[in-house]
Amino acid sequence: MPVFSYKAADAQGHILEGEMDSQAASQVAQHLQSRGYVPIHIEEATRRGGAGGFGRGRVRPDDIALVTREIATLLRAGLPLDRALEITIGLAPNEAMAEILDAVRQEVRGGASLAAAMEARDGVFSRFYLNMIRAGEAGGALADVMTRLTEFMERSKELKETVKSALVYPTILILVAVVSVVVLLIFVVPQFTQMFEESGKALPLPTQIVISVAEFLKQWWWALLGGALLVTVFMQRQLDDPDSRYRWDALALALPLIGDLVAKIEMARFSRTLGTLLDNGVSLLAALSIVKETLGNAVMVERIDEVVSKLREGKGLGVPLMEADVFPKLGVHMVMVGEETGRLSEMLIRVADVFDREVQTAVKRALSLLEPALILGLGLVIGAIIMSILVAILSVNELTGLTPH
Repeated sequence: MPVFSYKAADAQGHILEGEMDSQAASQVAQHLQSRGYVPIHIEEATRRGGAGGFGRGRVRPDDIALVTREIATLLRAGLPLDRALEITIGLAPNEAMAEILDAVRQEVRGGASLAAAMEARDGVFSRFYLNMIRAGEAGGALADVMTRLTEFMERSKELKETVKSALVYPTILILVAVVSVVVLLIFVVPQFTQMFEESGKALPLPTQIVISVAEFLKQWWWALLGGALLVTVFMQRQLDDPDSRYRWDALALALPLIGDLVAKIEMARFSRTLGTLLDNGVSLLAALSIVKETLGNAVMVERIDEVVSKLREGKGLGVPLMEADVFPKLGVHMVMVGEETGRLSEMLIRVADVFDREVQTAVKRALSLLEPALILGLGLVIGAIIMSILVAILSVNELTGLTPH
């Protein structure tokens, strides 16, 4: 039976920590609630132990999501903000997060709002996060807003993980292909080169090409590594320069498969962020200025600026988005329906859910094409190298009269 570690708080804010054998985390939560405790954090003990030590000394988005959920849980249990922050400091995933929470708590005790205290921690909390907290405080629904924030961060993480995990297998295949070919060319082919030279016979053209490539790799491998490093530095500088970044992003959108995937990812991010902000009372113009900062494609950011300009002219949101001609048409039509029915924030969240699924489908479709192509390409390259060697061996044996009778 799995062992779950848990942390919970009672009505006075005292922390209870321990472990419990149970079939599921929900059963642990029910047991704690039956005893009058509010569950704060529950997970399998082995998983928590295995993850220890990573991320110490720096704050990650996962750390912020974790403490946000814990604060929301304590606020919903009826604890005041100051006490909730005090408890969360003791539950912080690392020392850096604990120090930030402690500084926030001290400013809140001094009369500052939670949003102002968090904003004073430069670069830790995003503008989107701060505006959500500010809206929650103004509306007296901080616990609900922080719960939505956590859900938003988890969904955003799922979208990123979908793309990252999809790239793992192709990356491994490419590395295996490169290593296999390099090993063949540097270590295997030279074993036959001396035999071919001693024969004094002209070798078939494919064999000559393979031997030339092998000799080049053996002598100039350092130049290839240096060239790869230079290309990496060049691309980094290109992406750091706004004008160059814009051109590369425009190229990405124009590519057949990649462009469609990029547009869907950005549409999902745009819709979820905008819908969440609108749902929490942020004005449309202010929300759009925040949404720009969450997008990764410079072309789409520029189009959002154009949308904002047209929105100020009274043209609404859907029509300018359609005229921008970079967002998926299905998503824009759904936004227009949301505008017409007066349920824009709800429709935006629905658009985000639709395109989250679209991204997963697009990634699976791309992988279904890429994986066989990589395997076939690897097989063809290795097969061509081996066949060129075999053809040369047969040719040399035949010309020197060594072919067996």
